[in-house]
Amino acid sequence: MKIFIVGGVAGGASAAARARRLDESAEIVLLERGPDPSFANCGMPYYIGGEIESRAKLLVSPIQRLIDRYRLDVRTLHSVESINRAEKTVAIRELATGAVATESYDKLILSPGAAPVRPPTPGADLPGVYTLRNLDDADRLQGATARAKRAVVIGGGFIGVEMIENLTRRGLDVTLIERDVQVLPPWDAEMIVPIAAELVKRGVRVLLGTTVERFEQAGDGLRLTLDSGESIAADFVVMSIGVRPENTLAVAAGLEVGPRGGILVNPHMQTTDPDIYAVGDAVQTFDSVTGAPAQVPLAGPANRQGRIAADHIFGRDSAYRGTQGTAVVGLWDHTAAMTGLSEKACQRQQREYQKVYLHPAHHAGYYPGAEPMTLKLLFDPETGHVLGAQAVGGAGVDKRIDVIAMAIQAGMTVYDLEESELCYAPQYGSAKDPVNMAGFIAAGVLRGDQPIVHSADLLAGACDGATVVDVRTPTEFALGAVPGAVNLPLDELRGRLGELPEGRPVIAYCQVGMRGYMATRLLNQSGRDARNLSGGFTTYARVAATK
Repeated sequence: MKIFIVGGVAGGASAAARARRLDESAEIVLLERGPDPSFANCGMPYYIGGEIESRAKLLVSPIQRLIDRYRLDVRTLHSVESINRAEKTVAIRELATGAVATESYDKLILSPGAAPVRPPTPGADLPGVYTLRNLDDADRLQGATARAKRAVVIGGGFIGVEMIENLTRRGLDVTLIERDVQVLPPWDAEMIVPIAAELVKRGVRVLLGTTVERFEQAGDGLRLTLDSGESIAADFVVMSIGVRPENTLAVAAGLEVGPRGGILVNPHMQTTDPDIYAVGDAVQTFDSVTGAPAQVPLAGPANRQGRIAADHIFGRDSAYRGTQGTAVVGLWDHTAAMTGLSEKACQRQQREYQKVYLHPAHHAGYYPGAEPMTLKLLFDPETGHVLGAQAVGGAGVDKRIDVIAMAIQAGMTVYDLEESELCYAPQYGSAKDPVNMAGFIAAGVLRGDQPIVHSADLLAGACDGATVVDVRTPTEFALGAVPGAVNLPLDELRGRLGELPEGRPVIAYCQVGMRGYMATRLLNQSGRDARNLSGGFTTYARVAATK
């Protein structure tokens, strides 16, 4: 068996290592266009920022280890120019000499990755406008950072915010330009309000809903003209506006690709040619929640896909279960994580959903160091099946999203989250973990125990005619409240029910939702038509900030 693997990072390297473990006699050729196979591209922003001091730390499996440990034929600085499917051959160019040789294969695995997008903006190809894909790019950016004072990052996604943190760590003045109206566009807008606030707090100038119309050379630096007419000077620019699948080789070989350019594969990672597999950021797979086509460039799925391709080549019935979009990003002391469908995705797909918000601490509040988080859970309004979740906060955010990610994979419901048994000690969690609390709240909504209303509806005027009751203390109420709300503290509510107008629905709220829930139960059992404002005033303030 002779296997050619095109692309030596993530999916390609995983496929090569798995193939060797399955067959000691196979001839496995790993071709990489760059100088370094199997490097940690997710760590590059932290190398640029100095958090990772040694470049060598980014080499997950250096070339010699791949040769010695896995007996691979590793060829760096080699590019596959074409595929002859009829003859099962590839034309390989040695980049150092330009020499081209033709070799046969039994199975071919494509793992070319995705290339950073450079828009057709005038001047986007000028020196000093960088993208970040490989270690050479990281070296160039590290060198530019050492000489610079001002930088502009275009694109507020994963790489963009990570680059901002690391450039500010190096002492640069940084401006973020994002064409969307929020940073981290995969998340729902209200969930990311604390991240945007942290950027501003750290001195980053944040320009949302903004695009660059042209780049121009200005002395040793650059000048950017924005669609607003404003002009910004920078020593260099980092372009992080997304990636495109590297599909040129596949398209030229006649393999089918999807509407967004991803190479089409079946669950075994086979392309439309059964002897050619494709894995990683270049492929179109499917959403594990909805079954819809999906392209999500993440390292975890790429590694799993490489393993599955190797398994199938050697007769194992491994199959990809779809991409869930489980992701996490850090920004100084903040963490944002998500899994499954966002509310925006549900709306795009016209899928019915319900949502709840909660603001728990990451461990028992009485134990020192408890950090708050915001958790948003989306679920099917009929069956209660978990559709997705997002969380933003400090410690413990990733843990809760990982638990919910597994719940989605297992097809669990919010009723299962209620009963999930999770480890507890006061320094790690709570007896009622935030995951349990999300289940309690969501299940209460479905059972009718906790009728809710959402801040977006309240702000849009959909609740006009209702009496809005703030059940916090007068001190809390004085610090900020929903316009038009009356303050009836929870502990006084039973004795003051007569102050509420008869015949009008009531919306109760507190700071995060717990007292509002208790007030709603009290009011409904007293004959009122009451609903709780999900997530309380904390969620209301964040939703209002996005309007």
